[in-house]
Amino acid sequence: MAQYAGVFNAVEGNTTFYALQPPAVIRKWCEEAPAHLRFCFKFHKEISHERRLVGAEDPTREFFARLAPFGDRLGPFFLQLEDKFGPKELPALEAYLKALPKDHRYIVEVRHEAFFDGGAQERAVDELLGALGVERVNFDTTGVFAAKGYDEALREVKHRKPRVPFRATALGKSPVVRFVGDPVVDNNRPALTAWAERFAAWIREGRTPWFFAHHPDDTYAPDIARIFQQRLHELCAAVPAPAPWPAEQEKAERGEQLGLFGA
Repeated sequence: MAQYAGVFNAVEGNTTFYALQPPAVIRKWCEEAPAHLRFCFKFHKEISHERRLVGAEDPTREFFARLAPFGDRLGPFFLQLEDKFGPKELPALEAYLKALPKDHRYIVEVRHEAFFDGGAQERAVDELLGALGVERVNFDTTGVFAAKGYDEALREVKHRKPRVPFRATALGKSPVVRFVGDPVVDNNRPALTAWAERFAAWIREGRTPWFFAHHPDDTYAPDIARIFQQRLHELCAAVPAPAPWPAEQEKAERGEQLGLFGA
């Protein structure tokens, strides 16, 4: 965690979708996490997928209680809805969001095709979220679905991830983008440049956007994130350049040390 936090300032907490960690693990994470790192935890699947936001009071209370030790390091909580959660269930979404604690921020990812119709049903969900001060997550999977190849990791991601239309929606002050890239990291540069331009415009408007990078093999997700940050830094000086990886720093330091013995 220390190495990750030395380069990035936020982490998407997907593990809580599948299981809440024991209190001892939570305490360990809290001890290790630096003050600047923000955790954006995903609501447990019992809440979002199994109960579909109805009758989920008890698991919701347990969810917040278990994560409370993170305190100020809690970023927006992430509610991901399955692709069958459609317009008829918007009243359940509204009731659930209104009942959540007011001292936290929330982001919602919708996947039902109706919410991408460019018409009344998309406006309905956007207006609902905007009125409640909740951001709509922009889930950009165009890169991974455009990718060619037969890699097992790529096939698995294409099977699991939704092929939703591209959106760059900003309902409030903190728009959110989840980017799933082409397995060939450099192939993502045009799309990352386009997002960097969008982020620079949002920042000029006074917004504070969030960007989360994914890759079919998430070992390479940090490479995507750093390309994006470097491009955004070039467009917006207020955004710092990406810090070197610890391994890069060690290599540079070794080179300096060896240089001491050179001619």
